[in-house]
Amino acid sequence: MTATLGDSPVAPRPAGRVRGTAAQPYPVLRWLTLATFVVILNETLMVNAIPRLMTQFDVTARTGQWLSTAFMLTMAVVIPVTGWFLQRVTTRQAFALAMGVFVAGTLLAAVAPAFWVLVVARVVQASGTAVMLPLLMTTLMTIVPVHDRGRVMGNVTLAISVAPALGPTAAGVVLQVASWRWLFLVMLPIAGGVALAALRRLENVGEQRSGSVDVLSVVLAGLGFGSLVYGLSGFGAPEAPAVSPWALVGGGAAVVALFVLRQRRLQRRPAGPLLDLRTLGHRTYAVALVLQAVAFLTMMGAMILVPLYLQGLRELTPLQTGLLVAPGGLAMGLAGPRVGRVFDRVGGRPLVIPGTLLVVTGLGGLGFVGVATPYAVLVGLHLLLMLGLALVMTPTFTISLGSLPMHLYSHGSSLLGTAQQVAAAVGTALSVTVLSARSASLAAAGVDPVEAFVGGFRAAFLVAAGLGLVTVALACVLPGRPTPPEVEGERGSSEEPTAG
Repeated sequence: MTATLGDSPVAPRPAGRVRGTAAQPYPVLRWLTLATFVVILNETLMVNAIPRLMTQFDVTARTGQWLSTAFMLTMAVVIPVTGWFLQRVTTRQAFALAMGVFVAGTLLAAVAPAFWVLVVARVVQASGTAVMLPLLMTTLMTIVPVHDRGRVMGNVTLAISVAPALGPTAAGVVLQVASWRWLFLVMLPIAGGVALAALRRLENVGEQRSGSVDVLSVVLAGLGFGSLVYGLSGFGAPEAPAVSPWALVGGGAAVVALFVLRQRRLQRRPAGPLLDLRTLGHRTYAVALVLQAVAFLTMMGAMILVPLYLQGLRELTPLQTGLLVAPGGLAMGLAGPRVGRVFDRVGGRPLVIPGTLLVVTGLGGLGFVGVATPYAVLVGLHLLLMLGLALVMTPTFTISLGSLPMHLYSHGSSLLGTAQQVAAAVGTALSVTVLSARSASLAAAGVDPVEAFVGGFRAAFLVAAGLGLVTVALACVLPGRPTPPEVEGERGSSEEPTAG
């Protein structure tokens, strides 16, 4: 039987969709997780390579930064479309398209003869990457029963949160012994092998819907989210951008508002919206979304600030920097599965509240480092921060999507991905802006340049710690378990959705 909500049909959860053994009951997720880890790793892979590329291609710092900005910008533009897209194609079709596009972009990057070709290649890579995370999360929520979601979500945390943290480390190792092209030449056979192996084993999950795409929504999403992320990336840039970041952020926010109004209108039409914002009508999902966004913001801020401190002040090499921050990323990945299993037993609150407190403690501790702070202390504080994020991410992902009806999984996953990209841009912009402004203020007051930089670094982390307090407050009101959709309902609906 199929229940309806507005104009959106909700298919009952099919039984026996994915074959597997008792030890590996979800083989489809194993391959999707591995592929997602590979593609997301590339988001931060170029951070350590930009100085070398600036020299080789004779470009400025602002131009060189486009290698990272273009990737993040493309993700922000494409992800809002994936909610609609994943409901219209099969699992195998979505995976084949995403990995095919990513491999093509990686090959183009490896042989790029000019800087602009390399930027185009990064855009192509990001277009494939943007599909993978929503595909993984939607598939997980569709095939995994409620009682096992924490454990499985803990396993996929490696792809979601740890890959960006390990990107600079992996790049530092490669750049120590080879040219920048090997960043892509090493990735090419790995991505291609994973794609081919996965396609041999992947099975289609869920059911597809028909319907045409709303072109105006696509345009508004691209302009709005793209301008917003690009504007945020301009704050604190080494060179003044051609267009004021404030103008871009303001214009982007206005276009996003128009996009929201357009989606609300499309909710009343048979074809449905591009990104179904009825997900926000579920209070539990909305609270978890904000909590994850702020947590991701602080993580990206730390990923920017710590390398700046280690390389700019302590004069470490990219490889040494990568090795010092690697323990935190590895600890976060190893903790994910264990956090998931504990979540299945005790719920989210006993994990999320202590996790947010650890995040605030780690950020606050980094706000008091100095010129000669022992490296062991820095590694310990970074480890504390990443372990806290591990306690936060897995439960909130599970609780947020688990509070939605089945037909909103793809849209909920897309909105989470979009929020992460915007949060990453905000975290980067805020961290660099506070660092620059405080350092300049202290230098103008006659403080030694080194001490002025330390003062800016401390201020940036203390601001991040202050934002971390928001996650503590949200963790206290977040339910320990997902709120069943049939209880929470959806605003504006006349009929309750069928629980998955």
